[in-house]
Amino acid sequence: MNPTQQLSWIWLLAAALMVLGWLWQRSRRNAGIVDVLWATGLAGAALLLALTGTGAPAARLLVGVLATAWALRLALHLWARVRSEPEDGRYRALREHWQGSQLKFFGFFQFQALLVLLFSLPLLAVAAHPDPAAWQLGLAIAIWLVSVAGESLADAQLARFRADPGNRGRTCRSGLWRYSRHPNYFFEWLHWCAYAVAAIGAPLSWLGWLGPVVMYLFLRYVSGIPFTEQQALRSRGDDYREYQRTTPMLFPWFPKS
Repeated sequence: MNPTQQLSWIWLLAAALMVLGWLWQRSRRNAGIVDVLWATGLAGAALLLALTGTGAPAARLLVGVLATAWALRLALHLWARVRSEPEDGRYRALREHWQGSQLKFFGFFQFQALLVLLFSLPLLAVAAHPDPAAWQLGLAIAIWLVSVAGESLADAQLARFRADPGNRGRTCRSGLWRYSRHPNYFFEWLHWCAYAVAAIGAPLSWLGWLGPVVMYLFLRYVSGIPFTEQQALRSRGDDYREYQRTTPMLFPWFPKS
């Protein structure tokens, strides 16, 4: 299967998945399902590329195992939140801004299908690598392990903090959240660096760098940090403003006194 065919199938499957997600949110008024399906779509894309890629078996195995495992972990973590909590404040604000327009929500869900396609490109580059070096694979695996461990730890620390009713209206400042306002986003960004390393020397190696570059731009300026912090300011006010003043935004570092 050539790259055009691979990407066409990924887009078609992601678009169909997002139609089902749009119908689900329409009946339950919870658009958070879109995040679950984005991660699920990437897991499916990774498996498809691993099975149909033209690269070395080791390169395809890396995509099939690491990318799929990362995406499924994220999807299950997000699903646990979506099914047990009210709609995320970011999506409630979006619903109010759009006055509940289902046509706009449909377009939003289909845009996420295009993002699945976009973030499949680094995986495509790795799965087409004819001969990755041992050091590349080793370094990619090391980055992946650190990123998944860090993101899992950040998610667990935040979940534990939010589970305590006494913390309602307060900002988590424990563990990794002491050194970054968004450690989960940082490790999600770091995860994409693994594929940039694994794609070095591949015919489409430049696609490998799309992962960390585009993910940073989205997290920093589009759909990640801006929406999350706007909602945090609405719900936590001055406590979060103080957190902004003392704690690095994305890349972990020591907080200001």
